[in-house]
Amino acid sequence: MFKKIVTLLFLLSSFFIFPSQPVLAQDAGGPVYIVQPGDSLSSIAERFSVNLTDLMTANGITNANQLSAGQPLVIPGLIGVTGTLSTEVVNFGDSYRSLMRQTQVPESLFKKLNHVVSPSEFYVGVSMIVPVQSGSQGLNKRISTTQGQSLLELAVQQNTDVWSLAHNNDLSGSWDGLPGDILFTPGESNSEQITSGLPSAFISAEIRDLPIKQGGTGVIKVKTIPNVTLNGLLVDHALHFFPMEDGTQVALQGVHALLPAGIYPLRLEATLPDGSKQSFEQFILIVSGNYPDDPLFYVDPTTIDPAVTEPELQQLIQITLPSNPIKYWNGDFISPAIAYAESTYFTSRYGNRRTYIGQGTEMQISGFHTGLDFGGGDGLPITAPAAGQVVFAGPLTVRGNATIIDHGWGVYSGFWHQSQINVQVGQVVQQNEVIGLVGGTGRVTGAHLHWELWVNGIQVDPLDWLILTYP
Repeated sequence: MFKKIVTLLFLLSSFFIFPSQPVLAQDAGGPVYIVQPGDSLSSIAERFSVNLTDLMTANGITNANQLSAGQPLVIPGLIGVTGTLSTEVVNFGDSYRSLMRQTQVPESLFKKLNHVVSPSEFYVGVSMIVPVQSGSQGLNKRISTTQGQSLLELAVQQNTDVWSLAHNNDLSGSWDGLPGDILFTPGESNSEQITSGLPSAFISAEIRDLPIKQGGTGVIKVKTIPNVTLNGLLVDHALHFFPMEDGTQVALQGVHALLPAGIYPLRLEATLPDGSKQSFEQFILIVSGNYPDDPLFYVDPTTIDPAVTEPELQQLIQITLPSNPIKYWNGDFISPAIAYAESTYFTSRYGNRRTYIGQGTEMQISGFHTGLDFGGGDGLPITAPAAGQVVFAGPLTVRGNATIIDHGWGVYSGFWHQSQINVQVGQVVQQNEVIGLVGGTGRVTGAHLHWELWVNGIQVDPLDWLILTYP
């Protein structure tokens, strides 16, 4: 009899009405913001709409330049806000509604902290401020009801109760759950969980190292149900996906250094075994690379003549356009000048804005530095930064004696201005193998090594590939 009563009460609970707004736990202290890389006191003050002087006074700061990443700052004047102000970066598939559910932050408070006017401002790569209370339990585990499954059945499956499930996800009751709706419960996330808002063919999708900068490399990792073919689009470039050992598919895509910072489309499309398609599109934020201006360069007029430069550029694009399914490299890329130069010894960085002037003429062209320059004199060794196959080895007007290595998966290295080329087309080279010698051929003002990296048809910052592991 007792068991029947308990069962009856449990079933009746599914018809109760729950509070529509979760209550945010409060701490006595705070709010405290943790300084992020690239932050300044003025940008923090502007973000939270507080006076710069008040911010400095509240933290005992006398020099506005004395700020470091990871430093805690008390934010004055935020009435009703306590705890630590955490920075959450919006990833692909995240939605305004899902973040409200996961963080348990009231919408009014979220809008106040982030100056959000409309959910349409919710772009991939945007940093959002979320207050986290001491001792609070995050709702990191994503779950979803399937077709025909009730919220009660889902609660039992997740070893929780329907009251908490509905309350935490701002549902009116157990009847309010919709098939495919993304809900959150306490627990740890895992790679097999679905990502909010994505169609059923997708198990998860994420973009690494957000936000992507001008000249950066987008790493899009997607896990799907079996036998799904993926393609997509980032900005205006078609994505090419390749399988990884864990069943994830990954696409690498460069972002042009001159692409204006702003909002651009990212689209994923899944083709199922029966030929049907499912797609999802979301806007992604591309931020400025903050590249400086180089001094003027006076060069041989022939090397800036569009009749010469444009055909040579198109030749490079055609060489680096194919996406080889063979991935030659494994692990980190290394400096191609490692044999003679410190890894931080760069005479010019990627992305620097440049103007070239033809000596003795009025000819000039403007653009950006497409690679990373290492200092050094004639005859110093150039080594392969990673394994790959040589797809070009020969003289060019602008780039001088040049070698291009296909590393696979749409990634290519170019080495310009060599005094000597030591490899030939078709040759497979290993990481740290000597491929040529430093020189001063082509459009140069002195002997040096110029290393260029192309990712799916776009030149990107090689320094990223020395710092990070791809994919």
